[in-house]
Amino acid sequence: MKPMLHVLVVAMLIAAGGAEAQDLGDARLGGDYARAHCAECHGVEAAGDDFSPNPDAPDFSVVANTPGMTARAIVVWLQTSHPSMPDLIIPPEARDNLVAYIMSLKRAP
Repeated sequence: MKPMLHVLVVAMLIAAGGAEAQDLGDARLGGDYARAHCAECHGVEAAGDDFSPNPDAPDFSVVANTPGMTARAIVVWLQTSHPSMPDLIIPPEARDNLVAYIMSLKRAP
C-alpha cells in the first residue's frame, strides 16, 4: 500500500463514527482551487479523465471513491502534515470547497 493511502486509511479511521458535515463548501470553487493548486501532483478530474502526474499522489477520484471515505476524513487528511506532500496551508474556506469538490467525484453505489 502506498504511503499516501496509509494516511487516508488512518484519517478515515479517525473520522469513523463522527458526524458528517453537510455541504461543506462550493464544489465548483473547489474544482477551480484543485486545478490551480493540486493538479501539479494529483489527478483532479473525474475518474478516467485524468491521472496523477506524481505516481505517489492519488487521483482525487480515487480518494473520493475509497470505501468509507467521508468529508471529515478528507479534512483531517488535509490538516495533517505528510512527508511526501509540500507543506501547504489551505485557508479554511478553500479547504471546505476543495473537500466538497473531492466528494463530488464520488460515484453513486
